[in-house]
Amino acid sequence: QAQFLQTLIKISNIKKVLEIGSFTGFSALSMALALPGDGSLISLDKNTEFSKKAKSFYDKANENKITQIIKPALESLKELENSKQKFDLVFIDADKENYANYYKKCIEMVDKNGLIIIDNVLWHGEVADENNNEKFTNIIREFNTYVKNDNRVEQIILPIGDGLTVCRKL
Repeated sequence: QAQFLQTLIKISNIKKVLEIGSFTGFSALSMALALPGDGSLISLDKNTEFSKKAKSFYDKANENKITQIIKPALESLKELENSKQKFDLVFIDADKENYANYYKKCIEMVDKNGLIIIDNVLWHGEVADENNNEKFTNIIREFNTYVKNDNRVEQIILPIGDGLTVCRKL
């Protein structure tokens, strides 16, 4: 996934990235390293401990294009929206219950041809099991259906890692 994101950033002339959910910072660091010198990445995560760990990796890599915001992502998204921030690419990999909320906010933060990429959309293959009605499986399944029916984007699910949906805003 990291190589795919890096390649996509390089070939698409992406300069401004928003990441929702950083965990230990691997995706953010991978994407930031692919950005041009004038690129930037804002990483949102509510977990202070994970954010400290991520920052330590950014520092070791001497990567200074990443700005961390440590608070609930929906609060941060509202602030970014109010400040009229726009992004070339949004990467969503946070709490699955809010995937639809994040997506709905972010669709307005990307211009035409901007990308929204969502991780974990195959949910270990469980979304394809019609007999599986576990909470998170249904959340991801419903989210995938929502994106599939969103006529503001064209999208494709790629079976990389645990599944990535790549959406291009029309």
